[in-house]
Amino acid sequence: MRASTFDGVARRILRRRPRLGQTRLVAVDGPSGAGKTVFAERLRAALGDVPLVHTDDFLDGWDDQFAYWERLDELVLAPLRSGRAGRHRRYDWERGAFVGPWVPVPAAPVVVLEGFGSMRAGSELTFAIFVTAPGRLRLRRSLERDGAGTRPDLLRWRRRENRHFAEDRTAAHADVVVSGVWHKEPVLLDR
Repeated sequence: MRASTFDGVARRILRRRPRLGQTRLVAVDGPSGAGKTVFAERLRAALGDVPLVHTDDFLDGWDDQFAYWERLDELVLAPLRSGRAGRHRRYDWERGAFVGPWVPVPAAPVVVLEGFGSMRAGSELTFAIFVTAPGRLRLRRSLERDGAGTRPDLLRWRRRENRHFAEDRTAAHADVVVSGVWHKEPVLLDR
């Protein structure tokens, strides 16, 4: 294992060319509770507070794990692809609906896309990061974040995501694999 810095990862990203129109799209993918959001927020800051989009905002409930992509593409990726700003509404898990104000996603030089399935953007990605952590830690983090009442849904979600990551070999396609068990700087486990 070798340690790296957020600034170092940011420099690697900025050296690469945009592949989604004029935008460098960076995916931060991995299983629930691995630390993707915290990692993405720190990376975003290192990149100069670029736009950060969460795939969870596009999910229409627990069973929309694979179908949300069409909404994400239509509302955010397609506009960025053509050099325009995207926008979306966040899914409200309590109300079970997309509500609230529109969230703008500027056509920036770099946009970070964080969440399950974000590496699905494939050839339009400039850089792909897979965040992982031990299963027990991930379960504890997820239940602390979402509440003990989500356990049945979460366990069903985890079975589907584990199957997806195994079949897709997602981590093998990442530019870097990062341990979600870190404090100040990420620990790169691969590449």
